[in-house]
Amino acid sequence: MRPIARAALIAAATVPLAMAVPAVASAANAGDVAYVFGVDGTSVTNTITNNTGGVLLCTTSLASAPGGVLPPIWEVTGPGQTLYTSGEVQPGTTTQTVTEIPDGSYVVLATCGNADNTAMWASDYPGIGEILDLFPLTAFAVQQASTVVTVPGAAPALPAPGAGVPTFGSS
Repeated sequence: MRPIARAALIAAATVPLAMAVPAVASAANAGDVAYVFGVDGTSVTNTITNNTGGVLLCTTSLASAPGGVLPPIWEVTGPGQTLYTSGEVQPGTTTQTVTEIPDGSYVVLATCGNADNTAMWASDYPGIGEILDLFPLTAFAVQQASTVVTVPGAAPALPAPGAGVPTFGSS
């Protein structure tokens, strides 16, 4: 499958239930949706602010970011993400949480679509415009850019008392 077609399929899968959600009454604007990403232990959170006046279907997903560096957009969207959560987001503020994330660095991606599939909001990412252009709807890159987050491993064990403490010779 060609990378563009595969990316379009994957991105389209982020808003599959939007048709079942009641329609948003007002025209869409870029500032109607905001994201704030965070890490809480082995979970990654996305606090979504929905100012559209209607219900949205949103997805928060993670993709590997080796070395803490943003991979090219086609590498992130092409193979798809296996770490994600999605659901309806009512007007106001909602937090989506992706849980039990293995240790490592990840890029957080977020998308929301309105009920009548006329508007979509995606976290900004270098090259995201190429993907948003594939959709026959109004698409906005949300000011909160996709961010690299690090899910920490277990804290290193502390040395035993006195271990590693230099001793000074006696006379």
